[in-house]
Amino acid sequence: MTTLETTLDLLHLLGDETRVRLLALVEREELTVAELTSILELSQSRVSTHLGHLKQAGFVSDRKAGVASFYTMNTLSDPAKSLWQLVSSSSADLTLERDRQRLEALRRARREATKWPDTVAGEMERHYSPGRTWETTARGLVGLLRLGDTLDIGSGDGAIGQLIVERARSLTCLDNSEHMIDAARRRLAGHENARVCLGDMHDLPFEDAAFDDVMLFNALTYSARPARVLAEARRVLRPHGRISVMCLHKHEHGELVARYDHVNLGFSEAELAQLHEAAGLELVSLGVCTRERRKPYFEVLGAVSTRRA
Repeated sequence: MTTLETTLDLLHLLGDETRVRLLALVEREELTVAELTSILELSQSRVSTHLGHLKQAGFVSDRKAGVASFYTMNTLSDPAKSLWQLVSSSSADLTLERDRQRLEALRRARREATKWPDTVAGEMERHYSPGRTWETTARGLVGLLRLGDTLDIGSGDGAIGQLIVERARSLTCLDNSEHMIDAARRRLAGHENARVCLGDMHDLPFEDAAFDDVMLFNALTYSARPARVLAEARRVLRPHGRISVMCLHKHEHGELVARYDHVNLGFSEAELAQLHEAAGLELVSLGVCTRERRKPYFEVLGAVSTRRA
């Protein structure tokens, strides 16, 4: 429940003209301190001071790019959101309009000064451009793959299998859900080199050394016995074969992942390394490979391993 003190603090924060002008700008565009100083025609020290107050209150956040700091408005929650909507919707005055005009002039100058690729150099992964998506990149890289007999453990409905089936000598998808298996069969229908199996990843229904490549993508978080899963993966792996694991990094958001039926909270790098060691696997690589951009910022560990002699 919002206290009177909190409400008064917010009223005081938004009761300053400079802070309202700053928020109105960074709500529209990510801007540096120098750019804000130029638009507002105020001293840099004054702008920085007010940005500090807004950052401390959670209204804005900044990121470093070289020597510059870029500021943008955060996604607000009540009561700050409601109060800002009230202030911004009733603030159609000449000063704010002039700020908006100078902002548009700045945008035009940016566009004229540099080509789009130059504006995102060094941080291209943060920006969208038509056709440039992670799915496009993944599909392009898959085109370079040459896989042997491949096992996808915990394959779900075969979405990953469909991506690689034409690059594998054979593909076997295994899942313990009949609904998922039925969906995978439909998805992979027409691919003679693909088969779909209902089974338990803790007790794989395959002979020893049956596969060249084994995938365990987002499967270990569904296991209370991950050591057994990796041991089984090693058992069915041929000498010089490879196992690729993707799983959540250790986290503390049990309530959030419970709705997805996870049975553990991911693994630290040390824990995942120990599990590989116990299973008789030799790590080729291990580390955090992605970090989500939305809270709670889940991280994903990636590991590639081979059979230890």
